Amino acid sequence: MEVTAKKVFKISDFSGIKKKSRIPGVMITQFVVEIPEGKSCPDFQRKPISLTIQQGKLGVFKAVVTGDPKPTVTWNRANGEITEGDKFNCKYDDTSGENTLEVSAWHLSVSPAEADTYKCFAVNEYGRAICTATLNVIEVGFSKEKYCYVFSGLHPLDFSKEVKPQPKDEGGIDERFWEIIMSADRKDYERICLEFGVKDLRLILKKLEQKKQEREEEQCKTSENPTKHVQVRGDGSASFEFEMELKDATSRIFLYKDGVMIPFFDDPGTKHSLKTVGKKLVFSINDLLPEDAGLYQVDVEDVNLFSTDFKIPNVNFVVKIQEVIAQEREDALFECVLSHPLPRIRWMGKNSPLEDGEKHSITVSEDKLIHSLLIRDCKQLDKGIYAAIAGIKSCSAWLVVQADAEASGGKKASRKTTSAGGAGVDLQKVAEEQRLWLLEERERMEASLKAKGEAELLEPNKASSTDGAGAAVANGYCKDGKERGGESQACVKDENAGSRIKFVSGLSDVNAILGGTAEIMCKVSSEDCEGAWFKDNQKLSANDDFQITKDGSTHKLIINNCKEEHSGKYRFEADGRKTEAVIYVKGLDTDLSVFSKPVVIKVGQNAVFQLPFHGQEPMKMQWFREGEELLEDHGVRIERGHAHSRLLLSRCSRKNAGEIKFRLRNDHGTTEVITQLVVLDRPTVPQGPAEVVDSSPTAIEFKWRPPKDEGGCPLVSYALERRQVGRNTWKKLGEVPAVAGYRDNDVEHGRKYCYRIRAVNAEGVSDVMETDDLQAGTLAFPGPPSPPKVVAASKDCITLSWAPPTFTAGSRVLGYSLEKRKKGSNLWSSVGDLITGKTHAVKDVVESMEYEFRVAAVNQSGVGEFSNPSEFVFARDPKMRPRFTDQKMKSFMVVRAGNSVRITVNFEAMPLPQVFWLKDNVPVAKRVNVSNCDSSSQLLIPSSERSDTGVYSITVKNLVGQETFSLEVRVTDDPKPPGPITLEEKVPGTVTVSWEPSPDEQRDDRLHYSVCALDSSRRTWSTAAERLFNNQLTVCNVMQGREYHFWVYAKNDMGTSAPSVSPTWGARRSPIKTSKRQTSNPDPRCAPSFMVPLKCHTAPKGYECYMSCAVKGNPKPRVTWYRNNVSLNTNTNYYISDICGVCSMLILRVTPKDVGEYTILAENALGRAECSTTLIVIDRLLPCVHTVR
Repeated sequence: MEVTAKKVFKISDFSGIKKKSRIPGVMITQFVVEIPEGKSCPDFQRKPISLTIQQGKLGVFKAVVTGDPKPTVTWNRANGEITEGDKFNCKYDDTSGENTLEVSAWHLSVSPAEADTYKCFAVNEYGRAICTATLNVIEVGFSKEKYCYVFSGLHPLDFSKEVKPQPKDEGGIDERFWEIIMSADRKDYERICLEFGVKDLRLILKKLEQKKQEREEEQCKTSENPTKHVQVRGDGSASFEFEMELKDATSRIFLYKDGVMIPFFDDPGTKHSLKTVGKKLVFSINDLLPEDAGLYQVDVEDVNLFSTDFKIPNVNFVVKIQEVIAQEREDALFECVLSHPLPRIRWMGKNSPLEDGEKHSITVSEDKLIHSLLIRDCKQLDKGIYAAIAGIKSCSAWLVVQADAEASGGKKASRKTTSAGGAGVDLQKVAEEQRLWLLEERERMEASLKAKGEAELLEPNKASSTDGAGAAVANGYCKDGKERGGESQACVKDENAGSRIKFVSGLSDVNAILGGTAEIMCKVSSEDCEGAWFKDNQKLSANDDFQITKDGSTHKLIINNCKEEHSGKYRFEADGRKTEAVIYVKGLDTDLSVFSKPVVIKVGQNAVFQLPFHGQEPMKMQWFREGEELLEDHGVRIERGHAHSRLLLSRCSRKNAGEIKFRLRNDHGTTEVITQLVVLDRPTVPQGPAEVVDSSPTAIEFKWRPPKDEGGCPLVSYALERRQVGRNTWKKLGEVPAVAGYRDNDVEHGRKYCYRIRAVNAEGVSDVMETDDLQAGTLAFPGPPSPPKVVAASKDCITLSWAPPTFTAGSRVLGYSLEKRKKGSNLWSSVGDLITGKTHAVKDVVESMEYEFRVAAVNQSGVGEFSNPSEFVFARDPKMRPRFTDQKMKSFMVVRAGNSVRITVNFEAMPLPQVFWLKDNVPVAKRVNVSNCDSSSQLLIPSSERSDTGVYSITVKNLVGQETFSLEVRVTDDPKPPGPITLEEKVPGTVTVSWEPSPDEQRDDRLHYSVCALDSSRRTWSTAAERLFNNQLTVCNVMQGREYHFWVYAKNDMGTSAPSVSPTWGARRSPIKTSKRQTSNPDPRCAPSFMVPLKCHTAPKGYECYMSCAVKGNPKPRVTWYRNNVSLNTNTNYYISDICGVCSMLILRVTPKDVGEYTILAENALGRAECSTTLIVIDRLLPCVHTVR
């Protein structure tokens, strides 16, 4: 690929088609209408990136292009030519395909003269691609031109004096100049020309019109975009707006800062955000910092729409504005002092910008340090929050306007001015000190820079550098880089001048939270200075509470775990000088408890919520009402301070009532506090229409609905008035309890009445609700109820139910009249007296006779219309399948032999059923008594025997079906004790306890054993095992030299037998005689083997099962349990242990799922052994089958 640095082609030399590139900021022009297959126009796969480098470094632009045939790549700059071999070098790498432009490649020293906009062109026979990149050079060292500008007596922000910088060298005008001036206001043209060194303003104005027309033609292809310049807001953010309508909805929008693309998001909480409202697009920059200054550009695809140079002056408030409390018709004055002179700052009143006029007077002192806002003739509408904004710094305060209590008789009081400016500080004195400090620092820096400039002239080839002090002072910073923000702070003069130690920055008051950390610090002018800390005149030393550090010239005092006693005045002394500050340690409990109390006001009054807090900056404060965030408008005012926030709701109404929540958030967490706002007002009008409950010749009873809003407090009563229709006078009926209903007993038959109703609470009386005309005592009969339905029928009773009539004639239904008629008859007969309910049981019926019924509603006018007849129903018992009526029936019963057995079962069935009792599916014996009745049956055994044990079943059967219930009865007695006990040691350290079975074991399959042990070292018996269904137990951890006693009990469902006592184990044991044989180095290792194998186990369902065996081997074998060849070691349903070679497994509750073959496998490095057995879950014991391998 050929890479040259010749002059670039002009767009006017070609006529082509504009195309979009995949890379933003790349413009493609196609020369031909149709491109042959396999060929393509040039495009950038990677475009060069804008650079900002320090003077003396190497600048490199890299680009990768595509296209077929391979494009020719050329480079150009806006101001001047690119001559290869001098300061520029063009390269191409065949391996990576990169085209490189090196700036100052040969002497490796980029100077400010190379700062420019560079363009890269890629051209082949089918088209051309163009992109740009900016090179910014940061100057270092001494510059005469810069020196003359900074110290010529002109403030960096004051362009009223005609001091122009030297024009640039030949080579044209920087493109940044045109980008900025085309988007700037006309009043800023002179300032921009001064910055870029442009002299001929008239020629610039002619070219500016031509360039604006060209840009509008390009922009019209993509959008319509009236724009506004960057505006700094009081909350530390800046924004600029567009009213843009895209021609192509798919067009992409890009934001650049100093030629570098900046990502932006829809979330307003991010650093750079874009908000779209209709056609308006608002770009915002949050949390402004000095590094946010620069050239901002907005492009739609490859067309530039807006450019502006955003500058942030380095200025702070030495004295902030303070709260002003003024009477009506007085003038209110806000004043502040700046750290550096500014010709104008922005004033905001209730979130609206203020201008100098009749109402507001904005003034600035001659030294441009004191700025004032005067509000004339204050009124209640003027109260609110006012703010002063200087650069990215702001301060705010409240204006409180109080009613003029002295004005009377229409005579206006004389006007006077109320000032709060610096809270008692002499602003003129502070401003004069600030001005003298700036002048002193400027003279010193001039001398220092002049001396260094002369040194550079003497040694031109020597790289020069300054400490940056002059630039820092010119921008409002001290030598150490700390911003000058208050009158108590002062930068230190040159130490060579013989000055004493001074404080560069003093201590500041700190608000700390209980349990938190507090830190105060100061900075002196010498790093060799030593000082001392004092609290309430007591010298402090480093300990657990206080941490004292020194870092160069910075001295810090840190308090960990703040307590109330840490509050007080702290002082730092060094070389006879001192600085003081106060630390306030507070907790939030008191403030939160006060804030959480509901605020109760009346409608039309103002509600104020104020909450102090402490936390680390930055903090975000939000107010919510009923979960919706409150924003400032005509009725909402929010003040946000560094340690408190206040919410003012003006002229509250009922809709403002509800939950008020304050949320405070910073980088360490979020805190929320909730209170309630109660707004009291008179209730709203009661809701109609009125509904007549009862209308008779002597009374009218009606009701209505309560008001939608009771006014924030409960209703006290209702006030009623009545007017007879045809008359004009209203009669007061008085107040009735707060129940939405009334019965008027003072009426005349046939008259119509109208009523007025008002709701009353503690705040007043509601508006009136007027009812319709209500008539007393008209003969209006109710409509027919629904036809009766049969609920139940039997041979002597038929139960009916019905629904009330839909039409009641405006009066209450007193009851119902029910009639019956036999099938085939025309005569209806009444059933009893007036029925008050909507169900009735008719008992005057004849068995097997068929009836029909009808019903009518009765009110004060009489009996209404009868309903349609019901369906015919027979007076006979219905058929019902037998069912047992007991909710909880026992399925198991234990009875002591000799006692009686009584089983009672309740049931219901129709027709009457037959009852059968069986024992183990065989009819019960004759000595068993069975008693039956219509709804129950009882089985009685007067004196039970063990042979009576079994399953008893009762069967209830009729024509519809049958039901069966079974109950297991176990007749038993206290078990007899087990037989003699034998003790045997099969494994060292264990004792195997064996005993003869109890005589009752064969007759009682639920009989089991319990073993207790007594150790001679203890005096209490302990349970060794429970619920054993075999006749053997191996006891582990048996110690030599101790005596052991064992008792074995037999247990069943009835009780426990007497114990069977074992002989004493361990007493008078003769020593084991062993013969000594001479062996040479015997091998102690052996393969695993089972000393005691597993035995078969049979356990009833629901009982526990305990399996054990003894195994030996060296090394100790690894033991694994299996059921049906599935490992159980990780199954939590089985409790497995291995103690001294005794391996055991416990199953707490045996189920049919546990049936199977159980195998234990022991293995070590010398071999393996296996033993298995079978677990059977049935009601009788089976012979054991086990194998040992």
